[in-house]
Amino acid sequence: MRLRFKQVDVFTAKPFLGNPVAVVIGAEALDSAQMQRIAGWTNLSETTFLLKSAQADYRLRIFTPRHELPFAGHPTIGSAHAALESGFVSRKTRLVQECGAGLIELSVEDDGRIFLKGPPPKIQRLDTQIPSIPLTPATPVVKVDVGPVWVIGEMTDAAALAALKPDMAALAEWSLSLGVTGTTVFARSGESSSAIHVRSFAPAHAVPEDPVCGSGNLSVATYLRDTRPFGADYVARQGMQMGRDGRVAVRIRDDHIQIGGHAVTCVDGTIA
Repeated sequence: MRLRFKQVDVFTAKPFLGNPVAVVIGAEALDSAQMQRIAGWTNLSETTFLLKSAQADYRLRIFTPRHELPFAGHPTIGSAHAALESGFVSRKTRLVQECGAGLIELSVEDDGRIFLKGPPPKIQRLDTQIPSIPLTPATPVVKVDVGPVWVIGEMTDAAALAALKPDMAALAEWSLSLGVTGTTVFARSGESSSAIHVRSFAPAHAVPEDPVCGSGNLSVATYLRDTRPFGADYVARQGMQMGRDGRVAVRIRDDHIQIGGHAVTCVDGTIA
């Protein structure tokens, strides 16, 4: 059995600068155990499986190297790119994805960027500090559930964020104790009033640092929704410490949040 396979770099228009997702196209013949084995083999932060859907343009299953996720941001955008490019769905400007988090709406912009409308978040303020991550004093620590569950905090500036070297063992233990995916922290970029830098850590799920995290950025936008210090539309840069330079476009609206960006195929072929 051979299945179509693409590896798509997300949140970049240039190959090898964003966050890769492996996409298996037309995966109806695979069971959950086989999908999990493939995801462990690719060893990317996420591997997805495109399936037919009776209620949407396609159904998507999303796996980390260790377990299945109900939703994730960069895999959703990368898989939509793969679905359109491969002809798995007909080319259109509006898509609906079925996944564990329900139905996700996507739009394809004239410049080629793909945006998704995030699922409704669940928010909880925490009376705790994130181990080994020094946050800006007197700022809240918030848990945001958008499918993946991220703890969000703000750091003083982009230089401090760039220099951050968390204790991964302590962070993993703390994440497991809270039942969260990991921690995403952000800081004002200093480059523009409408730009931030972001880093996401999920060592409890075999992803010490996610290069460019869609669900993490949705969670940061949820954290910023009421105050909007960077405006209703801003750009998040992520991945520079890993040799990447992803750009996530964020749109905060009163009733929802959108994130989007470019995607480019780096590997196109089949898997056995």
